[in-house]
Amino acid sequence: MSAAPVATHPSGTNPRPSPPAGSAPPTATDPALVRRAVKAAALGNAMEWFDFGVYSYIAVTLGKVFFPSGNPTAQLLSTFGAFAAAFLVRPLGGMVFGPLGDRVGRQKVLALTMIMMAAGTFAIGLIPSYATIGVWAPVLLLAARLVQGFSTGGEYAGASTFIAEYAPDKRRGFLGSWLEFGTLAGYIGGAGLVTLMTALLSDADLTSWGWRIPFLIAGPMGIIGLYLRMRLEETPAFAAELEKAEATRPKVPLRDMITGQWRALLLCVGLVLVFNVTDYMLLSYMPSYLTSELKYDETHGLLVVLVVMALMMVVQPFAGALTDRIGRRPVIAAGCAGFLLLSVPALLLIREGSLLAVGLGMAALGLLLVCFTASMPSALPALFPTRVRYGSLSIGFNVSVSLFGGTTPLVVTALIGATGDMMMPAYYMMAAAVIGGVAVWFMSESAGRPLPGSAPAVEG
Repeated sequence: MSAAPVATHPSGTNPRPSPPAGSAPPTATDPALVRRAVKAAALGNAMEWFDFGVYSYIAVTLGKVFFPSGNPTAQLLSTFGAFAAAFLVRPLGGMVFGPLGDRVGRQKVLALTMIMMAAGTFAIGLIPSYATIGVWAPVLLLAARLVQGFSTGGEYAGASTFIAEYAPDKRRGFLGSWLEFGTLAGYIGGAGLVTLMTALLSDADLTSWGWRIPFLIAGPMGIIGLYLRMRLEETPAFAAELEKAEATRPKVPLRDMITGQWRALLLCVGLVLVFNVTDYMLLSYMPSYLTSELKYDETHGLLVVLVVMALMMVVQPFAGALTDRIGRRPVIAAGCAGFLLLSVPALLLIREGSLLAVGLGMAALGLLLVCFTASMPSALPALFPTRVRYGSLSIGFNVSVSLFGGTTPLVVTALIGATGDMMMPAYYMMAAAVIGGVAVWFMSESAGRPLPGSAPAVEG
């Protein structure tokens, strides 16, 4: 099978040429070990987004429990404010866990982030309500969210790096796509549970005790995920780095992870911006948009999102395999172009209000989002060399998510409140698509090629 075609930089030259033949012996990957690595990384991602998904889907109820007031919009803004606060500390988590992962290993740090993430989520389910302890309730909620945000700062970059460094070069897109498959599985688990509780419980029961159930589930999920991650070996790429003499493998200062990788970091921020703005818009904000802004039935709105996510899960592995055949850049570019051209028509369909129209509009956005979910887990790690991959990717990813992704529900809710324009979600996605398109233009193709700083990886 011939090697995948390599796209060139707009100048006509390839800024990162493939290593010359014979420069490094290829690394043979163990298929069984690769499958275990993918499962462990995807499960951790599923748990992370189970939590974040549940928080978004049950935001209206959380507003009543922790931020009582006579104004539903103020309640929702307060709840999304606590949601966004967790993203403000993500860069700090990235600056701690990323360099640590480059120094002591990916596997150890991923186990640590799993413990912290599960503890923070479990703690939310134990917090008394505002009616019981007053202002301490939202304070404790914020503290738990900050623990979650800090730990998440090392999760996605580590998990995507882990899979990318285990995967053979020609299947990195397909295998990496399973990381976001885990994300969707977590969202579906959270949405399905909230939908079931909304259908079976009265408003009083849901507000009184029902909302705690999804958060308490994080405890046993965390134990399972930790067990799987502790059984994994370190990635071949990092193991090869460890074998180098200390004289040729100096510790990389945090400053050098930023200034020494500034071009790749800018590309990372742009790619993550379009990826996460559209992701959080569709999977986190839209359920509340349907309920609070369009007065759509809450249960039916959640069911629509659930079906769309199931559709995305079906398409996800095939789209990941497609990036191995035609490249990451064409697939990401197609997603940017689609959001630029179709965000307004899709939102107009959603605002029409019928179940069919809402379903079609959401499905269109979901399929466009797959262009990013299938590509980014393999494209982003390939921006950085092995010695700084975890650290630099953690910094770039989390800065972008904190500034643009996690704030999406809060910013869009505030924009609608300030302008009264219900089309703000579409305009916001279009602006993100333009920025993402610029980043795609300047990135180089990585499909079918070794990761920078690593030997070629082939199937064993």
